[in-house]
Amino acid sequence: MHLLSDLTYNARNLNNGVSVQDCPTHCQSLSARYQGVRQQTLELAAPLALEDYQVQPMADASPPKWHLAHVTWFFETFILSQELQGYKPFHPRFEYLFNSYYNGVGEPYPRAKRGALSRPTVDEVLAYRRHVDEAMMKFMAAPLPETLAAKVVLGLNHEQQHQELLLTDLKYNLGNNPLKPAYLDQQPDDLPGSQAPPMTFVPITGGIHHIGVAQGSDFSFDNEGPRHQVLLADFSLASRLVTNGEFLEFIEDGGYQRHELWLSDAWAHLNALGSERWQGPLYWRNDCHNTRGGASTTDSYARYALTGGESELDLAEPVCHVSGYEADAYARWKGCRLPTEAEWEVAAQGCSLEGNFADCCRYQPQAATLPGLTQMFGDAWEWTGSSYSPYPGYCPLAGQLGEYNGKFMANQLVLRGGSCATPQDHIRATYRNFFYPQDRWQFTGIRLARDL
Repeated sequence: MHLLSDLTYNARNLNNGVSVQDCPTHCQSLSARYQGVRQQTLELAAPLALEDYQVQPMADASPPKWHLAHVTWFFETFILSQELQGYKPFHPRFEYLFNSYYNGVGEPYPRAKRGALSRPTVDEVLAYRRHVDEAMMKFMAAPLPETLAAKVVLGLNHEQQHQELLLTDLKYNLGNNPLKPAYLDQQPDDLPGSQAPPMTFVPITGGIHHIGVAQGSDFSFDNEGPRHQVLLADFSLASRLVTNGEFLEFIEDGGYQRHELWLSDAWAHLNALGSERWQGPLYWRNDCHNTRGGASTTDSYARYALTGGESELDLAEPVCHVSGYEADAYARWKGCRLPTEAEWEVAAQGCSLEGNFADCCRYQPQAATLPGLTQMFGDAWEWTGSSYSPYPGYCPLAGQLGEYNGKFMANQLVLRGGSCATPQDHIRATYRNFFYPQDRWQFTGIRLARDL
């Protein structure tokens, strides 16, 4: 059962009978942006069967139904309930049920139990979205003060983050299903047998550089600023992402069994996994079950993708769904290291934002095709060796929204560049994503760096 007809209500329905063209010029842009982002979320959910909406495949992931409701909760909680006079919440308990981690709002419903709730139904969640959308369109019909417009834009960027999480959490569900069902039946553009250009190292001149968002720039999250100086030594950055074939060489050289390649915490984590001990990236399957060289052949490996399901491993594709621990171990094996986030941003400042993003609807990293510094944006998030910490002079947002980024600045690593599940207009060179080094269900890959 597909819910496409229920999910794709059009712009006039969303606007409660008032088209964007009927709004004053000064609010058309924000209203249109709101409609576009909200509709994109529904389009991502459209291929799902009803049963897919309820599954929570692990504690760190959420059911698709919860994502659809939580992004709606954001607008209701932080904008409509606070700013729109006479607004009546859709349901009095939704503020509790769909709160993620905002202690300033109240105690949230336990994250690990989100998949245990059959109610509200998908239909009720869609009705919730319509209720909030209609109120938001009324709210935006008149010019908004800059501070309120900024809240709306933050909510839209928040929803784009959850569009990516919707895909990654769904992939964890489908990719761990023995049937290996595809999210989309279409086959990927690149078929096994393609070749990536040789990896080279591009020298980058050190010295004093500026990173971070400058005051007065377009939207950015609070953790991307303030702009500040960094001092870098000369370094070189790999021209492209590490491929499946290159990572396979690490596996077949016993990379997962060689303690000298792993950080102490990484080795302890690896050994604590017991029977689930990693033998390769997430979503890889090896029919030979070989752990150290020997009889394994490249055609014995398969990998799961949202488009097309499981297929033969494409050696030219960027390796994906590796943890920060695995990325670091691979870099050591190659006699390299991971770049710092400052190095990555300095190198990326001259690169085009074009890339393989969610807009391409492939939802899988694609083999590099061009020489030179490439794949800096899209394909796979790139692990850095930098801990997620505040920039000098960092100041979180005031009030409840101050919990958005700042309180997570501990024990996580920064990732850069976006992925094949990231909306293209959501990314920029200063964007700081962050995950724990053991996480690998995100679309995360590897780019190498070297000292000069």
